[in-house]
Amino acid sequence: QVQLVESGGGLVQAGGSLRLSCAASGRTFSRYAMGWFRQAPGKEREFVAGVTGGGISTYSSNSVKGHFTISRDNAKNTVSLQMNSLKPEDTAVYYCAALRDTWPSPRVSDYDYWGQGTQVTVSS
Repeated sequence: QVQLVESGGGLVQAGGSLRLSCAASGRTFSRYAMGWFRQAPGKEREFVAGVTGGGISTYSSNSVKGHFTISRDNAKNTVSLQMNSLKPEDTAVYYCAALRDTWPSPRVSDYDYWGQGTQVTVSS
């Protein structure tokens, strides 16, 4: 069982930055690939970025590539999402998720555990 708790969301102006963090419980954190997803009102949840269990390889969606960076610290059981050059269209609830596998996946249904989400609002 893995429990995930996100933090770091808030209100920011366009062009600003935020850093989201996700704290995971459990002693086997490195066995899980981790992903960040987001869901805007009226839209489906979408993949933002993922990182392998060891933290060596990362992946991001085309919409955030070059602006968002995912990283993890297995010693602290945390995964982070650094978001730069934020745009109003980045406004959403952001979720971290854990997948019991080496490689992350862009599919929501592949993930085993989810956090409760944190709201990010970007004003124009």
